[in-house]
Formats: sequence, C-alpha cells, structure tokens
Amino acid sequence: MIKIINASPEFGKALTEQEINEFLTSSKFNVHLGTIDDNYYPNIHPTWYYFDSANNKLYVETSKLSKKTGNLRKNKNIYFCVDDPNPPYKGVKGRGICRIHDDDINHNIPIAEKIMTKYLGNIQHPMAQKLMSFVKNGDSVIIEISPKYFSTWDYSISR
Repeated sequence: MIKIINASPEFGKALTEQEINEFLTSSKFNVHLGTIDDNYYPNIHPTWYYFDSANNKLYVETSKLSKKTGNLRKNKNIYFCVDDPNPPYKGVKGRGICRIHDDDINHNIPIAEKIMTKYLGNIQHPMAQKLMSFVKNGDSVIIEISPKYFSTWDYSISR
C-alpha cells in the first residue's frame, strides 16, 4: 500500500486508495509532469497517461527526443499531478522515480495501446495509428513512474 496524504486538510477530504484508483484509471485528464532541465529550471509537461492500479505505476508514451525524456535521463526524480479543473475540485499528485523504457518495443506497444485507447477510444483512430507507428519504429519511449506517495484532495465533500 502506498502512503496517502491529505493535500488540503482544511477543505474536503483525502481520497481513499480505491478512489485514487478509480480517479486515475477512469479520468481522461492529462497528467502534468514536473522535471528539471539542464539549467535547473522546472519544466511542466502535460501528457496522456495510463495508470496500472495493480502496481501503482503511471505510464507515459513520448518521443525519445522530447524535453521530458532528456530531463529524465539526467534526473530520474519526477513530480506529477492529475486534477479535475472544474468544481468541485479533485486530484492526485505526488513525487516519484521514473524509469525510461526505450529498448524493448514489445514492452512498450501494449502500454502505448492502453494509453491510445483511454484517450482516443481505440487504436484504429488516425492519431493513435500515427503515434503507434512511432512506438513500433522505436522512436518513442515509455516513461514508468513509481510514486513515493499520493497527495490527494476531494472538495465535493466538505469537512
């Protein structure tokens, strides 16, 4: 079980482990990734993701040449946030360590397909086909995020 912190103890409530799993698996919100560049400036990268609730890991597909990939090759520490921008606000954020999967295309294809299906409905969608061609050609990577904790909030229930 992963540690869960109440991000706003004065408002609403923290999400339970089950609520976190439901929120991260069912929402189509972007995950915002926080990385640090060569000049020690923070970079924020909104992107699609897949959450594996059995292993508490988030997965992102991106170009081998993307800024986030370059930053994470040098510093594996990452911050992430998935939140509903509409009231009543709800979200999950946290800090973790990442691993970049770029050598095993057979590992990356099923994860990328789950991401495409989540956001586009199926892998036959033209955008999914284009993105999957990058995965199959080895031009993209899968970033695996292992969270250290979840910091959560749910303002639909007041204290």
